[in-house]
Amino acid sequence: MSSLDRKRDKSKPFTLTPSTQRKTSAEIVNEARQSLRTLRTQRPFTPRENHRQLFGNSSTRALHEGRPPSAFSLHSRNFDSPESRPGSGNRLSPLNHKPRLPVGPDEEPVIPKTLPRPPSNPLELREGGGWTGGRARILRAGSLTTLPPVSRPREMRETVNPDSSPEQKELLARGRDRRPPRTEFPGGPEKDQISPPRPALRRTSSESRIRCPPICVVSSNAPAKQSASARKELNPGDKAGCQVELADTVVWDSDIAPLLLKLECVAAGGAEDSVDSLCDVCNRLHGALAERGMLGRHCKRRAGLLRALFRLIDLNSAQLNLHLVKLCIALSVSGNNLLNICKLMFKISRSESNDTFFHNNSIIDSLLCVLHSEDVSVSGEALLYCVGTLKFLSGNSSLARLLLVKDCMGVASQLIKKLHPVSQPCHSQLTMAGHILVQLTATLRNLADLSDSRPLFINHGILSELCLVLHYHHGDQDICTNIARIFSKLSSYRECSLALAQTPACYDLFILLLSKHQRKQDMVVRLLFILGNLASRSEEAREQLYQTPQCVEVLLELYHTYQERREAPTTLAQTRDPTKGPHKPPTPRDQARDSGAGGQDVLVKLVRVLANMSIHSAVGPALAASTPCVQLLLDTLELGCLPENEELLVNVAATINNLSYYKGSSSVVRARQLPIAQMLLKLLLSSSMEAVLEATRVYGNLSQSRDVRDFIMQHQVHLFVLTLLDSKSPDVCFSACGVLINLALDPLSRTTLTQEGAATKLADCLRDFGPVDWQLGGLVCQTLWNLLEVGGAKRESPQTLDDQERGALLDILSLYLDEREALQWNPSDDMRDFHRACWELEFLPVAQRLRSRIQSETT
Repeated sequence: MSSLDRKRDKSKPFTLTPSTQRKTSAEIVNEARQSLRTLRTQRPFTPRENHRQLFGNSSTRALHEGRPPSAFSLHSRNFDSPESRPGSGNRLSPLNHKPRLPVGPDEEPVIPKTLPRPPSNPLELREGGGWTGGRARILRAGSLTTLPPVSRPREMRETVNPDSSPEQKELLARGRDRRPPRTEFPGGPEKDQISPPRPALRRTSSESRIRCPPICVVSSNAPAKQSASARKELNPGDKAGCQVELADTVVWDSDIAPLLLKLECVAAGGAEDSVDSLCDVCNRLHGALAERGMLGRHCKRRAGLLRALFRLIDLNSAQLNLHLVKLCIALSVSGNNLLNICKLMFKISRSESNDTFFHNNSIIDSLLCVLHSEDVSVSGEALLYCVGTLKFLSGNSSLARLLLVKDCMGVASQLIKKLHPVSQPCHSQLTMAGHILVQLTATLRNLADLSDSRPLFINHGILSELCLVLHYHHGDQDICTNIARIFSKLSSYRECSLALAQTPACYDLFILLLSKHQRKQDMVVRLLFILGNLASRSEEAREQLYQTPQCVEVLLELYHTYQERREAPTTLAQTRDPTKGPHKPPTPRDQARDSGAGGQDVLVKLVRVLANMSIHSAVGPALAASTPCVQLLLDTLELGCLPENEELLVNVAATINNLSYYKGSSSVVRARQLPIAQMLLKLLLSSSMEAVLEATRVYGNLSQSRDVRDFIMQHQVHLFVLTLLDSKSPDVCFSACGVLINLALDPLSRTTLTQEGAATKLADCLRDFGPVDWQLGGLVCQTLWNLLEVGGAKRESPQTLDDQERGALLDILSLYLDEREALQWNPSDDMRDFHRACWELEFLPVAQRLRSRIQSETT
């Protein structure tokens, strides 16, 4: 038997009063359909920013607070002169060594491969004539316009090896004999020979300040006179080191130097296809360095190589610069150079037209590598521009998918942990961590749109990490708004909503943010949307949310605040003090903030939270007994007008419907059910079918009261309800039957309904919807039973059905009571069992009794 038919006398009429007995799954669904329902609503719309900026126009960060800029110029002169290894900070003693200059224009300068050791006493340098006492000039980075000369081929230079054979040493000695005689410095030890100076060439102003040492010049000449004791000091380890160095020299001269030379030639050529050629050379150079283990800081000629790469930046080609960025990151640049490289990458990513270069280049791998390896306290600003680049790229759907493939979510999770305030000891680092988190949460906000990202948010624990960020940065509106947008997207899906609901203290955080940022509409509306999603799927979530300290108080305070704003919207012009002189007209942002339209969206989401919370058996009665809560709902229902406030009024009606389900003596809804019935008339008579449906559902609950039934009949609301039976929507017909089944309890109302043709309309509804909705079919049979109800021994109406109506109804009932005929309609596999259960539990018992009664009355 059905839930509405259990333990009742066969002559008693049906009502919509729920049973207290244990319910089957079909009965639970039926009961929820009749009364309590969760509400759905659209996710708040986030307009896309037209321009790619580090911080958008809506950011609360001001430039004077140290906010890094989005636009800047960048040239090769901005890069520091690279060194092969970082300086130690100690002042070193000068070397007793003078470089040997070339003799003629065709001879390259030769630098000893093994430099002499510095003297134990630096003052010894002043005793010889070679030390002039002058102060060495410190080279500074300048504008570098040309590449340095490349060393000669390997076969044209000399190599001294301690293990060389006597024949090789003799050949080298003969070569030295052909050189011009050395010049001896008076008053000092014998020095390297110095060739006559080459004619001075005219140089540019930048070249006059800086003379870059050649990158590829390598000399294997040992000092002319080497003592026997010095040669004896070479141990086997030194010999092995010399051999490794010799091998590196050979590799450099044969593989790396020609590529550098080609870079210089192509860059100087200025051809149209030079950019593609330079990119190809950079790729080959990268591959050659990687193959020979010369990436990172292991390359001894790294400084000169980086100088050559930095000079190419001035060509101002986005495609080439990305190749240079990738190569520089592979060479482990640090400090100011790393910052400028990250800025360069950020600058390129600001233009959407450059997105294709990121897609066709493995630069994303390099970018993620920087985020994974760099220390926030050391390279915070560089990481900021790296994550800013990620934010821009994630706005491109194809690049966003590429980021997921390259484990961007895993890197983001680790970076969030490094950015927690526990890891940032000082205020400046904490501020930079906040800037980085703004970019990182914006990136995750973009990635949350992809369906493939949702399992990653759960698997990497990012939801709980973001809640921890909210805990530490609850005062930062930019961060909180971004995280609210992430959660609003993810909580729309069941698996993410359940995972978020199980995150410890998430409800406390959301209520705290609602209380702290009440005027921040875009954040408030998303937080309410999140809470509505959580409360729509889980009984536990409804209870935990209600039990959160200050939850109801904060929600009702927000309701009151935005209700007033919607009723009396103000602009800046209306609120400004006229005594302070002229003022600027309000901006669109100010108008959106101060207008009632924005407040209405907040109310839509807030009322939905109340409606979904009220489904809980303990929360619902408490809200129904709350006078401030019910009064706010009634104020909205009374003051709202259609169609401008359609969604809001529909949500208010649904919330009242849920609250009217509870009949406790303390229920404010039950105490004010007649005024509520009067307010619902404008919804019932509106052109919005959604509003009509919700109003009918509320009348179905309230019509259990005699006063409400009298109001319905006096104002002829029943006529409109009868027309709803002609609707093509099963839900609308179901709600209409809910009202009619209660109206038929009164004899006068029953007579009026039959005279208006209610039985015929109900029979047509059974014929049309019975095979596809046995819940509706069962409710139609219950309504017909009440219309045919007999009180005592006398029939209250002499004739309720004529012979034609009675015969048609019997034919329909006989057809649908036959299992083979009734279950011919085949729903989907997952609904077939439920469909049969509804027929057996909700339709079959009532239909059998109704047919028997009509047959007995006929005889």
